[in-house]
Amino acid sequence: MELIFATNNRNKAEEIQHLIPQSIRVLTLEDVGLTEDIPEDQDTLEGNASQKSRFVYDRFYKSCFADDTGLEIDALEGRPGVFSARYAGEDKDPQANMDKVMEKLKDEDNRRARFRTVISLILEGRELFFEGVVEGHILREKRGEEGFGYDPIFLPEGSSLSFAQMPMNMKNRISHRSRAIKKLANYLNQYSNPS
Repeated sequence: MELIFATNNRNKAEEIQHLIPQSIRVLTLEDVGLTEDIPEDQDTLEGNASQKSRFVYDRFYKSCFADDTGLEIDALEGRPGVFSARYAGEDKDPQANMDKVMEKLKDEDNRRARFRTVISLILEGRELFFEGVVEGHILREKRGEEGFGYDPIFLPEGSSLSFAQMPMNMKNRISHRSRAIKKLANYLNQYSNPS
């Protein structure tokens, strides 16, 4: 069975390939020749993930999945959320995004936040959702050089290291994305090997 992942990031595709049965082959958008931009203009993570997976399914009628991730900050009423990548503007500048968050929270004591990833899987025409969440809080200063996006200002619950201070393999074990992917992988394993 082939499963199209609505991404051009081969590393993300390989990460998932290692977690699911070898009988399922993960393909990227490049593998299937899809070069047009996939719209993601919904106002929720679930909506964007669903929009992306349906866009692929409507073109190929093959099982596929897509994900969307956002940082949700309690004091900002869940923002930046679905707009995390372009919080400070359409050029998707991670530094500007972090600076905007830090500015908005400068006088705020409630710094609770979470990273949330939602995966939309369309399998034989039926859509299912998988979610991964990491609770934590926003630091008062940037820490670390690893990772991407908001990683230098996010401290996951129970850790003394920001996401950007963690080695990638450590972050991957606890991240929101890996938690959503594990749920997807468990489902695909059961789907491939019904008892």
